[in-house]
Amino acid sequence: MTQTLRLMAMVMIPYVAVAVVVFLCQRFLLFLPSHRDVPTLLQPWLVENRTIGYCREVPEAQTVWLMTHGNGGQAADRDYVLDRMSDQDSLYVLEYPGYGAREGKSCRDSFNQAAAEAYRILKSQYPDTPVCVLGESIGSGPACELAWEETPPDKIVLVVPFDTLASVASKRFFFLPVRLLLLDDWNNVDALNDYPGSVEIFAATGDEIIPIEHAKALAKQIPRARFTAISGGHNDWSFNDDVRIRR
Repeated sequence: MTQTLRLMAMVMIPYVAVAVVVFLCQRFLLFLPSHRDVPTLLQPWLVENRTIGYCREVPEAQTVWLMTHGNGGQAADRDYVLDRMSDQDSLYVLEYPGYGAREGKSCRDSFNQAAAEAYRILKSQYPDTPVCVLGESIGSGPACELAWEETPPDKIVLVVPFDTLASVASKRFFFLPVRLLLLDDWNNVDALNDYPGSVEIFAATGDEIIPIEHAKALAKQIPRARFTAISGGHNDWSFNDDVRIRR
């Protein structure tokens, strides 16, 4: 019995140690902000002397887009999306707390709160213009949660999204009880369940970060969603002419 307990301890102690390290470091693995001055085609998005993102404003825009971007970089990096949009639409890219020059802690709650604030500002600023949302990668989480707003977005477009963040993490860290350890989970299926608007999903066939099966699972559970598979990897969608961000 003593020998058995020793063997169990030899296995369990390293396993628990790995689980503890992953638990403590998970936000450093999940959120990868940059804080650089970068050349960009976008202008700072100022609200009450705060920079809450970057934007391309078009006079008398046909549609206003709020973009919640992926987990790496910062809002100023996202001028590549302009090539996928109409020149007659305005774009506002949210800067997450803890990203770029924006202060704050990066986590699910802070992302969701920042997205909700930005969305409400745009709805107030453009009461007679459709306000739509573009969620990229991890940004699909806060984008989908805007479906719960009192006046939800006119359309939600998701690029290389997931169904639930827990399902992605569980497959990547299959040897750990991820659902117990994960501090920041988004469930896009639940968020979109009662959303009355149009949903469009673009997923990359060669995506190794969020495999396409997760976007397919999301689309399957949202019957009104339009699903398009595109070539390339996770970060290649902005070069793909099949991706058109339109209302």
